[in-house]
Amino acid sequence: MRYALRTAALVVAAVALAPFLSPSAAAGPVGPDGGATGAAWAATEDGPQQYPNVFIEWDVPITMSDGTVLKGNVYHPADAAGQPISTPTPTVVNMTPYTKLGSMIADSMISIPWLSDAVLQVARDVDLSGTPFSGITDLTKALGGGLLRNFTVDRQLIKSGYTQVVVDVRGTGFSQGIWDLLRYREQQDTVEVIDWAARQPWSTGDIGMNGVSYSGLNQLQVAAKNPPALKAIFPVVPSRNPFRDLVAPGGGFGITFMPAWLAAVNGGKLVPDLASVLRGQFDMKWLMDRLADPFTFVDALVNVLITPDINQLSPKVQEVLHSDSSFRQAWETDPTRITVPTFVTGGWHDVFVNSQADVYRRIPLPPGQKQLFVGDGYHISNGNESGRPGLPPRMDVLQRAWFDKWLKGIDNGIDEYGPVTVRQQGGGWITAPSFPQPGTEHRRMYLSAVPSGTAASVHDGSLFAAPSPSVDRLTVAPGLTGLCSRDAAQQTIGVLSIINACGIDSRIQELNGLTFTSAPVAEPTTISGPIAVRLNTIQDATDGYWVATVNDVAPDGQSTVLSSGQLVASLRAIDEARSTRLPNGDYTDPVPDLSLDSRQPTVPGQPTALDISVPGIEAVLKPGHRLRVDVYAGNFPKGLPPTPLLVESGLRPQHLLLDQNQPSFVNIPVRGNPGW
Repeated sequence: MRYALRTAALVVAAVALAPFLSPSAAAGPVGPDGGATGAAWAATEDGPQQYPNVFIEWDVPITMSDGTVLKGNVYHPADAAGQPISTPTPTVVNMTPYTKLGSMIADSMISIPWLSDAVLQVARDVDLSGTPFSGITDLTKALGGGLLRNFTVDRQLIKSGYTQVVVDVRGTGFSQGIWDLLRYREQQDTVEVIDWAARQPWSTGDIGMNGVSYSGLNQLQVAAKNPPALKAIFPVVPSRNPFRDLVAPGGGFGITFMPAWLAAVNGGKLVPDLASVLRGQFDMKWLMDRLADPFTFVDALVNVLITPDINQLSPKVQEVLHSDSSFRQAWETDPTRITVPTFVTGGWHDVFVNSQADVYRRIPLPPGQKQLFVGDGYHISNGNESGRPGLPPRMDVLQRAWFDKWLKGIDNGIDEYGPVTVRQQGGGWITAPSFPQPGTEHRRMYLSAVPSGTAASVHDGSLFAAPSPSVDRLTVAPGLTGLCSRDAAQQTIGVLSIINACGIDSRIQELNGLTFTSAPVAEPTTISGPIAVRLNTIQDATDGYWVATVNDVAPDGQSTVLSSGQLVASLRAIDEARSTRLPNGDYTDPVPDLSLDSRQPTVPGQPTALDISVPGIEAVLKPGHRLRVDVYAGNFPKGLPPTPLLVESGLRPQHLLLDQNQPSFVNIPVRGNPGW
């Protein structure tokens, strides 16, 4: 009752102050900021909580069905004396490969009385906009935007009457076993951890899940298995298929993020539990498991990078490169099986962007019970535009409101938010009833060799509403200008975005590409949804590697990538079951099979049609801006074909054939009248 009265008082206060908080605050939860209701969510998260303290049980053993022991930290609400309360509470589970030791350290850093609040406020206030390092602002504001509470633990959430459980996944941190890397055994572990948490005396049996990146992906996987106790999830920057999104999008292996990430996780899992050593209780099973597999998956990465012949690839790599293997199947989450309320957050330049809107579209729940929240940022800058008048609530505020609704049954209006809340590239934050937006229609824009007079590139071509009658052959060669590109910033999860020269302007990268630019749009033109690029190509070898970007070109010439796709030519076979088409047969989302089973080497000198999937976006071209498609013959350092396929390509120049009988075009989802 005391909690209910306090919450009611905060809501009343927020509503009373709403007209002073933002222009839209008094209108209710109709805008990205949530209006008066959004202010109430923030007041609930930031105000006094029901319990004053947090009590932590360290390294609680959780035994799996095969005898493997996982270790979890359990965070309980505690009374004024620091003792855990006896009342059962809803429970939030976070499964992490990044060691709960790391979560504990981060939690400690943001829980220092007064100091942490001051540091977070400084992070929110830092603004280097207009300088060459304005990208730093995105990172600092993400720090102040609640993301750390999503990644570690949220003490405000716990003090309000939740128990939070952070568990090292099998084979990482202090947990026993061999790291299964998101496959079936790890998924079963998550189901069993949820069941274990639901049966504890401190739990009401109502379980939610939270976490960032890997932990977000884990949430989608287990939600598709529908464990009875799971009631809601809040996945931040998740993926439904890490192979297609990150490991090898379009068949090009990520050579920047993957090595660094594997090194970080494998390094972290080798850190021993020193406290148990001091107590004389060191876990020898943990040590034996680490010695059995100290560097999970590193051998496969090295093999694919150094093996020149496709037939000499290791069995593990062969398995990864076959779409019907158990390894690949384990990584594929079917969102149509998810039946619990799901709040998906992402970024238009996140490494997992290809999944996030797709997951939202496929979940068979009514809007409100499923939510999509996408900012114009990278993997590590999620939530960077939040917590200020007119902007969305912070990530921790949204998470708190989500769990209050679905785990406690508090009617706080979060189900009326959105349901699609996105930052339009080139515009501001909007809410929409769906993604793509209603009224969006795909239309072809044809690549033409006719100069547009707008770009300094290998060839400055045009985009027209009809194909050009001439037949032209344009040549582009692999190069290194991709080192200064938005794809490079994406692959480094946003680290390179701190330098504006590469993250928001493609003119350096375009020096080694083919550019095709439209006339200026006559009125604001929305691009909403997935994009498909059809290229009629000619290789001088039995393979090639093609990249297509879709850009917004400002009147001053700045060329900003909205989204990009890539495809290894020999892996062009399309998986029709996963792909979508228009009634006229044009693809809107051509999903390649990416399997050695369906590999088709190209015939040197003969035209080969490629359908490249470009992740869906929400963007607006302002009057005077132009649409541009860039075409490249490589994407280093975002990716390289597996070395055997790279050897086959010989890194030779590649050719684009522009012929009205076999046209090259972009199938773009447009809303408005651009006047093309």
